[in-house]
Amino acid sequence: MNNQSWKVSPAEAETRLDKWLAAPERLGSRSKSLGAIEKGKVFVNDAEQSVADAGRRLQPGETVRLWMDRPGSSERRYSARHESGIHLIYEDSSLLVVNKAAGLLSVPLPAQPDEPSLFDKVKEHLRSHGGRDPLVVHRIDRDTSGLIVFAKTGEAQFKLKEQFERREPERVYLTAVHGHPTPESGTWKDFLEWDQEELKQQSAEEKTRFTKQATSRYRVVEKFKHASLVEIRLVTGKRNQIRIQAGLRGHPIIGERMYVYDPAPEPKIEFARQALHAFRLSFKHPTDQRPLSYEAPLPGDLTALLERLRKVRS
Repeated sequence: MNNQSWKVSPAEAETRLDKWLAAPERLGSRSKSLGAIEKGKVFVNDAEQSVADAGRRLQPGETVRLWMDRPGSSERRYSARHESGIHLIYEDSSLLVVNKAAGLLSVPLPAQPDEPSLFDKVKEHLRSHGGRDPLVVHRIDRDTSGLIVFAKTGEAQFKLKEQFERREPERVYLTAVHGHPTPESGTWKDFLEWDQEELKQQSAEEKTRFTKQATSRYRVVEKFKHASLVEIRLVTGKRNQIRIQAGLRGHPIIGERMYVYDPAPEPKIEFARQALHAFRLSFKHPTDQRPLSYEAPLPGDLTALLERLRKVRS
């Protein structure tokens, strides 16, 4: 089937576009229907339809056109937007990149099944457009804001997870810490062991079969009187890695509650969460291997914190 067009009959009124196209006499399946819509091959009354239009209710007399050999339609992509209560940075038929708000779990926790999560919001977004549930690739802490990627297909998830396991993606964070790290750039290396009872990382003196090495590269971006804005590039990606590594060096993240060691930093700087933001995420597309790179602007609470710190600069 190449290029065809149909008129919507009175009997088909109020049928969803994606379901209507999936009929045996047209595309024959919901997956083919959604694929055609995602790639910009479907028009209603000469207007191109997007994923957001998959659930539109057709009206009698409307013309639906299928342009299967449309040039440049092999991969449909979408611009950044706010939808379904999430900030979508990028979306195509293989994956989504989302800017997570602080205070929201990345994925549901078995012990807290009623706690809202970004995964649930992304699932709602995809289901509202007739898609399948998202697939988890990686995650960030509840009170950390910033970029997360989800896969839409099992193949995309497998290839993306392989990249993360090989430590290929560039993961850059911005954080406000107490004090002034010295030197102003360098590498943090630690042996860490996850304490399942305390649900936190613990440092270890040497590598054992229970410990894992954590490595981060850091650079001071801006210095304040009692604090610093630091850029951190993850080499490894262990749970709570940046938070514990900063704390172990006497420069805990502002707002940190768990990884603060004696003596506690002075003066105390109030902030409602750990001031940590997943700022940049770069990786290869799982389908065609093209390089992808995205940035999420600092959220309002972190911007306000930095402005407050600047005002007390000596």
